[in-house]
Amino acid sequence: MSLASVFNIAGTGMSAQTTRLNTTASNLANAESVSSSIDQTYRARHPVFSAMFQQAQGDQGSLFDDGNNQAGSGVQVLGVVEDQSPLVPRYEPNHPAADANGYVYYPNVNVVQEMADMISASRSFQSNAEMMNTAKQMMQKVLTLGQ
Repeated sequence: MSLASVFNIAGTGMSAQTTRLNTTASNLANAESVSSSIDQTYRARHPVFSAMFQQAQGDQGSLFDDGNNQAGSGVQVLGVVEDQSPLVPRYEPNHPAADANGYVYYPNVNVVQEMADMISASRSFQSNAEMMNTAKQMMQKVLTLGQ
């Protein structure tokens, strides 16, 4: 794995955390939206990540080599799934969106959890950006070694 691949790995991490921030923002924006039907109520969404691997370069064998020389090459977003936890029904017969029984359905968005996810995604994005900056500084130092 070369130092240049650090930029690709950090880039995939930043892209994944951007997706996570966008879904969290969507969940927070719809946290108080109401509906008179369970089918029409917004459900929280969460991204699903997967590690990407590539075959490590070099065919040198060793006593401790198990033949699975896979190196991490980043993270990918497999998709965004809806949370299947139950919605929150509230009895509000005077609400304009109430159904025939007087219930209004609120999304299954946990605002505290979403805020924690937002902070975590933001910090992860920042860590990847710092990693790219450190790799850039290391490459600049290598260029000045011959002087």
